[in-house]
Amino acid sequence: MKEVSVEELLAKAEQPSKDAMRLHPFYRGKIEVIPKCRIRDFNDFAIWYTPGVAAPCKEIYADKEKVYEMTNKWNFVAVISDGSRVLGLGDIGPEAGLPVMEGKALLYKYLGGVDAFPICLDTKDPEEIIQAVKWLQPTFGGINLEDISHPKCFHILDTLRREMEVPVWHDDQQGTACVTVAGLLNAIKIVDKKMESIRVAMIGAGAANIAITRLIITAGVRPENIVAVDSKGILHKDRGDRETLKTKYKEKWHLCETTNQKRIKGDIPEAMEGADVVISASKPGPGVIKKEWVEMMAEDAIVFAEANPIPEIWPWEAQEAGARIIATGRSDFPNQVNNSLGFPGIFRGALDIRATKITDEMCIEAARELAKVAEDHGLSEDYIVPNMDQWEVFPREAVAVGSKGIEQGVARVKASAEERFKRAEEIIKTARSEVQLMMKENFIADPDE
Repeated sequence: MKEVSVEELLAKAEQPSKDAMRLHPFYRGKIEVIPKCRIRDFNDFAIWYTPGVAAPCKEIYADKEKVYEMTNKWNFVAVISDGSRVLGLGDIGPEAGLPVMEGKALLYKYLGGVDAFPICLDTKDPEEIIQAVKWLQPTFGGINLEDISHPKCFHILDTLRREMEVPVWHDDQQGTACVTVAGLLNAIKIVDKKMESIRVAMIGAGAANIAITRLIITAGVRPENIVAVDSKGILHKDRGDRETLKTKYKEKWHLCETTNQKRIKGDIPEAMEGADVVISASKPGPGVIKKEWVEMMAEDAIVFAEANPIPEIWPWEAQEAGARIIATGRSDFPNQVNNSLGFPGIFRGALDIRATKITDEMCIEAARELAKVAEDHGLSEDYIVPNMDQWEVFPREAVAVGSKGIEQGVARVKASAEERFKRAEEIIKTARSEVQLMMKENFIADPDE
């Protein structure tokens, strides 16, 4: 891995922000609503609106499921946030979070052909957020929770998954976990290790790493072989703050009870000593993870340093310390762990079967398919997950998710894998072609002209 100066990396990391400040005001947003039906002349409004629209309304009133056939609910997803934990910015509020939610909607459309709408709520009360999402259920075929602070994000997700009739997903939890699991599946193939025997150090115990922990256990990692670390040190049953954990941070306390069988105590160095894998979703680095700690890991160590914009340890430092495979959240290093590889295809698959929920097993199937796509292209230390421009990822992922949903009985409609692949492929190709056509015709203006 070529060594690059910190100054060069920081300059490269800052360039997207500079471009964003030029282009966001130029376009005044990233998404818009355009018709999908033909309007031959003004007489057609009698079909699409009054009086003709009354007929499908009465049809839906008689059979509520017909809403999926008569409207776009089948492809609508709400991207919902209160702006309480936006990217690496923290609690910046709903208005300041809106550009992120618009960006999410853009990725949904271009990568998965999903019509997503950003909805930023002017409340931070978890019960009010839950109620607001429930009120939106008649319109949307799925819900994407985004950038909601820990620990309330767990309560909100769990409640909505339990009580709603459409799939609810928190990308900071399930999305990050899905792509991380995909990378881990391929990384251990390269180093010839097995899920059930690896020791894993989890650095950070927020929403992302708690969900990753849950999914890697579902994928085969033994909970007793996991050691998790939060800002106060290693999680274990004898923690001095255990009463607080039990009452306010129940997910962390669950890790105290189920992981770290040897009751290892200390901090990051002690957690990493002898570990085969470290997965860090902590604060931006560098220096959060030190070279000497990587040196204490097992042979052929695997390091996932996922903080943005700067990973917890520079990849070349981890490599110098003996790590064989390094993944980060950045596109300018190999092995980018990027949520965008997950949510567009996962929701495409869930929507196409009219799923009532997205289960952990559906996420695991998405991870396995992601891993297979990369394997089909040829695995290496610098290539353990696909790239976003390998667009076949998304229909393949959609089929895998839909098949598992049908198997688990959470699908309202069923179709063969071949039929679902063809449909997903057509929807995604259409979405991309529309953007290219609008650019060609200058309906999407070129800012440099």
